[in-house]
Amino acid sequence: MPPFIFLILFWFSVFQNSVHFLSANPPASSCSNGAPRISYPFRLNPQQPQQSKSCEVPSGFELFCEKNLTKIYFPSYGDDLVVKSISYPTKRINLLDPRNCVHHVFLNLDLSLTPFRYFYVLKDYTYLNCSTSLSRPFMEVPCMSGSDFHVYTVDPSLPLPASCVAVKTVAVPFEYSPYLADNSLGLGLTWDSPLLQETRTEHTVVVICVFVIVMAILVSIKVQWSGTNSGRKKIGYYRACEN
Repeated sequence: MPPFIFLILFWFSVFQNSVHFLSANPPASSCSNGAPRISYPFRLNPQQPQQSKSCEVPSGFELFCEKNLTKIYFPSYGDDLVVKSISYPTKRINLLDPRNCVHHVFLNLDLSLTPFRYFYVLKDYTYLNCSTSLSRPFMEVPCMSGSDFHVYTVDPSLPLPASCVAVKTVAVPFEYSPYLADNSLGLGLTWDSPLLQETRTEHTVVVICVFVIVMAILVSIKVQWSGTNSGRKKIGYYRACEN
């Protein structure tokens, strides 16, 4: 095989590796030193989503900075959540509720219109609003209760106490427990990113197209090279006959 063919194949290999590197290592940013690294599929929005006047529907992967904290805004929840960490290999984002009331987030956060879902296995629990305090095994949610009402999370199969009204039944990672005080425990989300698959598909198509073009060039060069050699052989043959 002629040396120039090896050169073409070498540059094709370099191009393919470059495409793979760029798709796997997009530019990253962060809100401060020690803050989560923001990379694809997430992107940093210079404005808070609530202040943005753009009519474009948010992708769901937009993050913003506030007082060196990384935050994300969910329209269904109506408030910001702090991004504690992001693991790109496991596709997990851990969030904190600034009000330290994870069950308030569970009750009001609707992930159905977002690319996210809970990282943990979910189970249905019913939120009860009661006019009187209940005894065990009912566990009151202090951050959602007041002086004249009491909020509980219970199994939906339990009978409804006379002093309570069922507010809503939602699928959440766990019911309230005073032993699970870390408000980040249940705010682990994972995401689906069809855009990533589309990007990889586009890169694959580009690589295939380049491969086809290179092969066509190789075939064309080979045909021309064969024709040139054939012509040289004929000229040598005619010269030999003349002699």
